[in-house]
Amino acid sequence: MKVFYSMCLAALAAGAAIAAPESEFKLVEQTLANPDNEPAPVHPVPHPRQLKWMETEFYAFFHYGMNTFTGLEWGNGDEDEATYAPTAKPNPRQWLESVKAAGMKGGIAVVKHHDGFCLWPTETTTHNITRGGNANARETNIAEEFAKAAKDLDMKYGFYISPWDRNSEFYGDGTNRYVELVFKKQCEELTAYGDDQFEMWFDGANGGGGYYGGANENRSVDASTYYDIPNLRDWVHKRMPDCVMWGVGDEARWIGNEAGWAGETNWSYGSGTDGNINAWYWKHGESDAKATNKGWFYHDGETPHTADRVWQFYMETVGRNATLILNYPPNKAGVLPAADVNVLKKFGQMLEERLGTDLAPQAKVEASVTRQNGANRTYDASNVIDGDKDTYWAAPDDVIDATITLTFDEPKNVHLISLMEYMKLGQRVKSFEVETSTDGNTWEPFTGMATTTIGYKRILALSGSTSKYGNGKDLKAIRIHIKDAKACPTLHTIGIY
Repeated sequence: MKVFYSMCLAALAAGAAIAAPESEFKLVEQTLANPDNEPAPVHPVPHPRQLKWMETEFYAFFHYGMNTFTGLEWGNGDEDEATYAPTAKPNPRQWLESVKAAGMKGGIAVVKHHDGFCLWPTETTTHNITRGGNANARETNIAEEFAKAAKDLDMKYGFYISPWDRNSEFYGDGTNRYVELVFKKQCEELTAYGDDQFEMWFDGANGGGGYYGGANENRSVDASTYYDIPNLRDWVHKRMPDCVMWGVGDEARWIGNEAGWAGETNWSYGSGTDGNINAWYWKHGESDAKATNKGWFYHDGETPHTADRVWQFYMETVGRNATLILNYPPNKAGVLPAADVNVLKKFGQMLEERLGTDLAPQAKVEASVTRQNGANRTYDASNVIDGDKDTYWAAPDDVIDATITLTFDEPKNVHLISLMEYMKLGQRVKSFEVETSTDGNTWEPFTGMATTTIGYKRILALSGSTSKYGNGKDLKAIRIHIKDAKACPTLHTIGIY
């Protein structure tokens, strides 16, 4: 042992005599794995494009095309192109201006329905506007003008392109000619009008009777393989990075009805009105509904639903962790009828009156527990009222039971309470309750609506009704009690209205 020790000392002495040049030493900076102490994500989590799409919340559907003039909902594909003959020059800008007045953030224009008739001058088929019945038809590229108007109005936009084509001779013919020569090329042509589309709407209808180039027969396909969905999705995203593919694209789900409502318990993954807590793939729900009393396309004699009915649609979709795409069909003159425009304006005023002024920033906010701050991020309860979607309150790891209390100096008349989770880290809350106080000391439980999931947004009406606004309650304090969660809960915004 003494000999070994002597050898070590000799080696050290030699090393000291022959020192390495200073240039050979490098300073390695240590990087901590989680310096901001952020909670671990709870999977599944949304892709950034899906999160941007969810933030759109409320947008319009515009069903317009050959069916507007045939009176059908599903054309057969054998229509004479001259039948498409708008009585005036169609005005997509008017469509978007009208829905923007209602508080909508964007719109989806139907530019090709199942009949295969295209509202832009496509090279893929002669069944398009270039053979329309008059100059109004032939000289109005609906897709181009719709995209331009949306950009001018600072609104999001996208297109409905039916995968099913009852006109094309190639559809369902046992080859891949339709997908390669028609469908994908049509999608690519539409990217010429903008690569910033927020949604591409691929309907789930996939086969049945049709013209099919004169075959006049029944054809069906297996959508999961026919459209080569994984490669189609990748193909679209290379051209439009922020475009979510609805339906066939499998990035957003049909909420399960066309009646404008989602389940009060609603997970952003799974299927149907409620989603599924055990599903592994993120598919936030979109609810599509008709804002008029007849079909998706315009029909003579139709009337719009009232602003009160639109409010119910809104509360039962946007207020239940879903998006709402509400259909307003342009008429034969290519504009939204005056009755529709009036309802949209009235609803916009209603939305501003009811959700335009958030009282929460006037409150003092306290949490029962708070996560330890990180190097560049805080988790204080005050984050829920700072108006910043990128800050949030969070509980410590392993804590799934916590309360946040908002207290006002003077009572406020309250109708609605809005809660939003920090969805970048996944949907977490499984159960919560709300208590209200008129004096800040005694508490009354809120009842009348389910308090299970929160998700992107949950709006509770103190009236207990999605259709009746009520007189509100004069409250001094509101307490949100999260009772159960998949992991430590996070909330980025609490709104009081």
